[in-house]
Amino acid sequence: MIPGHNLSSVNEFFIVGFEHLQSFRIVLFLLLLLIYTAILAGNLLIILLVSTTACLQIPMYLFLSQLSLSDIILTSTICPNTLLVIINDGSTISKVGCLTQLFAFSMSMVTECLLLTVMSYDRYVAICKPMHYVTTVTLTFCVRLISFCWVSGSLLTTFATALISALDFCGSNVVVNHFFCDYGPLLQLSCSDTSDLETIVVIITTHEMSIETMFIFSTYVCIVRSIQKISTTTGKEKAFSTCSSHLTVVCMCFGSLIAIYVSPFGKKTSTINKILSLLYTVVTPLLNPIIYSLKNREMRIIIVKRFNQLRQILSSSHRFPEPRRIREMR
Repeated sequence: MIPGHNLSSVNEFFIVGFEHLQSFRIVLFLLLLLIYTAILAGNLLIILLVSTTACLQIPMYLFLSQLSLSDIILTSTICPNTLLVIINDGSTISKVGCLTQLFAFSMSMVTECLLLTVMSYDRYVAICKPMHYVTTVTLTFCVRLISFCWVSGSLLTTFATALISALDFCGSNVVVNHFFCDYGPLLQLSCSDTSDLETIVVIITTHEMSIETMFIFSTYVCIVRSIQKISTTTGKEKAFSTCSSHLTVVCMCFGSLIAIYVSPFGKKTSTINKILSLLYTVVTPLLNPIIYSLKNREMRIIIVKRFNQLRQILSSSHRFPEPRRIREMR
């Protein structure tokens, strides 16, 4: 029996989490806590480096810092409550809290997809039109693109969340068979007819993902053609290395989202949904800093430089100052 649920109306939900892994909940809790800490540390490091290093304040790294910000919002919306769900073998969440979580993670996810799309345009101009890059991708232009991504993500998510909040939840349908409040599980719990809403969500998602995917695909077709024209092997390798990180993240992020939201909600089991959800809520935010930092030579050099500076500061702070009398005797 779930505590505090009303048979006539629903004001809170019970999130099941990973019900088949109860015997491993301590290990799962510690693993997720470690991953969440690594996600925060890695993405905060990127934001800190970009904001404090003059040579990194260029369009590519500005977009990267915004990508890290969206990852922090996404994981901070999901992971803390998921840790509570794991350690307690399930946890209650208010209807308002559930809708708030739904909005926050959806907004950050939509924004991240848009950011990955505009990042492909940045790479396209840098490789295909290098002579026009400085005049085309200006700081003002970057700020406008970043603002467009966040505003569009917020508007689309507000519309979808408003549709969900208008649904009726009643009776004993309060058990969310997931580790957070997602669209599919909430639609399955509703007492209302959700067929029209499911169609609307699939149409919006398919339309958005199709435009973004086709745009990224078309930019990379042009990029590959331009790289083939480069005469030196070193130049080709450098061009490919700047694009491989972005393309890897795009494949991970878009692949899991298409598998979950473009296909009908009722066609997948809850276990498959949870596994796919883990990819874009935990795995992708964890790998983003690793892919963009460790594979990027410029970022590696700056990280090592900052680490050495920090080590020198810490070592100098532990040295005891020479007494004044001794200095005067010398």
